[in-house]
Amino acid sequence: MGKICISGCGDIGQRVAARYHTQSVLSQAHIELYGLVRRPQVQAKLQTLGVTPVIADLDRPDTLTALSCKHAILFHFAPPPDSGQTDPRFRVLLAVCEKTGLPAKVILLSTTAVYGDCEGRWIDESEPVNPQTDRGRRRLDAENALREWAGKHQIPFVILRVSGIYGPGRLPIERLQQGLPILREDQAPFSNRIHQDDLALVCVAAAERAPNGAVYNVCDGHPSTMSHYFKSIAKALDLPPPTEIDREQAKRQLSPGMLSYLSESRRMSNAKLLRELGVTLQYPDLAAGLAGLKS
Repeated sequence: MGKICISGCGDIGQRVAARYHTQSVLSQAHIELYGLVRRPQVQAKLQTLGVTPVIADLDRPDTLTALSCKHAILFHFAPPPDSGQTDPRFRVLLAVCEKTGLPAKVILLSTTAVYGDCEGRWIDESEPVNPQTDRGRRRLDAENALREWAGKHQIPFVILRVSGIYGPGRLPIERLQQGLPILREDQAPFSNRIHQDDLALVCVAAAERAPNGAVYNVCDGHPSTMSHYFKSIAKALDLPPPTEIDREQAKRQLSPGMLSYLSESRRMSNAKLLRELGVTLQYPDLAAGLAGLKS
């Protein structure tokens, strides 16, 4: 018998839940699945996955009274707020766990943005953190909060520093259809990615096999430039290739959010992930992931 709590049971959370539900059916083992979501509209979808919905809002602690993660594996997938340098939502969740029951293990989704700009170098988990955007600082705040809290309560935890997630429903199709430009490929930074199904696979493997305090870079290990990524998707979906512009033009034409992503370049190794968790990625590179869209 096991208990799984998923804080932020959206796309990735539902994929993780589906894996546990299948495991429960095949092994005839009873697994309790709970999913924390804000929107009541997803209740029916969660129930088809064997998930008991918990409708609550991490921005409103008074709504969390029905949430109990006691003795559960707790996955935290809910994003931090869109502004600021801290993640109060995760801190609220940890405070609720102190009141309603401590989990058996915590799996936190963080981001590779905690490393900041590495000027295109290959890096692994030994790279010092150096977030240079608030987006990265918020995630590092959650990591630090977890380390302190887990140490205080002697709770095992794992941190997954996730690269760009892609797959059905997570592709820049609208951007390509609108004909928005991209940075010239010879000026574009390196980016890293992971298919959504492989991320769910890694999450479950981390819960089952990762040692306490482990940190993993979650990516497919085959980085490319961000511009190559956009052009590859356009080709795979038979869309017109995007226009390429230089950095000076980009400063005037691209959104602040896109410019933020273009300000950092790094190539991520996933050797530790593959070695310690023993996973075999279904989509080991972008070509495999995009080919899967047509199958």
